[in-house]
Amino acid sequence: MSQPHSFWPPPAPQIGEAVLYRLTASDVRSIRRQRIAACQRGAAVRAGDVYPAAIVRVVGDGPDAPCNLHVLLDGPDTYWAQQIGCGTEPGTWAWPVDERA
Repeated sequence: MSQPHSFWPPPAPQIGEAVLYRLTASDVRSIRRQRIAACQRGAAVRAGDVYPAAIVRVVGDGPDAPCNLHVLLDGPDTYWAQQIGCGTEPGTWAWPVDERA
């Protein structure tokens, strides 16, 4: 079974680092509205889907600090997620795990 981190304690998040973000139902509605307003198409999104994201702001201290994220969707668009905490449920970010190791 994979560990969430290959190091302990986990590092504090930093601007520019890559993390994974799990969409919520509210995110899905926002992304659909955003795409309609911008006349953009992209792959379907569903609550629970995981996408890569870049940390654009850290809003706190410690390894689980809330962050603002620039989420890279499967298409020409992105999604801005604000004040996101670390975790495994929808609406949270997580460190990537290298399954090849």
